[in-house]
Amino acid sequence: MITRATTENGIELIKHFETFVDHVYICPAGYPTVGYGHVVREWEKERYAEGITEEEAEVLLQADLKRYEASVCRLITVPLDDGMYDALVSFTFNLGGGALQRSTLRSRLNREEYEGASDEFLKWVYAGGRKLNGLIRRRQTERYLFMWGMLLW
Repeated sequence: MITRATTENGIELIKHFETFVDHVYICPAGYPTVGYGHVVREWEKERYAEGITEEEAEVLLQADLKRYEASVCRLITVPLDDGMYDALVSFTFNLGGGALQRSTLRSRLNREEYEGASDEFLKWVYAGGRKLNGLIRRRQTERYLFMWGMLLW
């Protein structure tokens, strides 16, 4: 399987919306989280109980990205430019590989319906059963990056 690396635009997008948090907190979806959106697994709870530095969070983000990059490379079978790829990695980082796998976004994209697929980003704005403004902004930004290869800011 071919893998790619997320570009600086993609990393900037993820860091912007995940924001650095130096202690374990419960995210809107109900998961214990630390650093830049790292979901703390049961076996990691003790490791992060005292918190995390920004440098440690950077290393953790790079490690986490590998899993989501691999999911995008495995699930998407059509050519992607860097903006499309980065937007999909951000989406998958936030929602998980399973969400991408079962999404209409993926099926439309793999049929080369690029514009229609981009519209699907805007449907993924709920966490914990609530529509969240932060997710609305994130999905708009991901869609813009997907379509035009640039960040909104």
